[in-house]
Amino acid sequence: MEETTNLPTVRQVGIRYGLIGGVISIIFFVIMNVAQVDITAWYWKWIGYIITAVLIFLAHKYYKENGNGFMPYGQGIGIGVWIGIISSIISSVFTYIYIKFIDSGFIEAIKEKSIADMEAKGMSDEQIEQAMKFVSMFTTAEAMFIMGIIFGIITAVIIALLVSIFTQKKNPEPTF
Repeated sequence: MEETTNLPTVRQVGIRYGLIGGVISIIFFVIMNVAQVDITAWYWKWIGYIITAVLIFLAHKYYKENGNGFMPYGQGIGIGVWIGIISSIISSVFTYIYIKFIDSGFIEAIKEKSIADMEAKGMSDEQIEQAMKFVSMFTTAEAMFIMGIIFGIITAVIIALLVSIFTQKKNPEPTF
């Protein structure tokens, strides 16, 4: 009689940690807004990258510990893709709802910050006006929703490519 085991799949692990990532990103966003921190600063993006890398690392660890102990490079990337898809959808839906229905002044604050940054760089009024036409196209709730999903997935894939280099563990006895 064959013994059947319930080994975790790449998708199951990716969804599990994607849900965790989505919740963490919502909590992070709310804390930063309540604290009135400039979330557009470069260092906050790096904190997000580090959180994503840690989540992918933990997902890989979970996959190996609850599976057969092995995880090829491609499976590590697959887990990262699922994490990116799920966490990006969750955080983008939350951001859309927040911008559209809770804090309609959020986008105006982003635009005002953009103008202040351009003025600090010494740009002329004409240059600022031209740049703001471009900024306005991407600072709608809908554009931020779409870009949040696209860039969230791309970021997670890039991080998964890197993390998987270190977390992969090939099976010395491949099965065909």
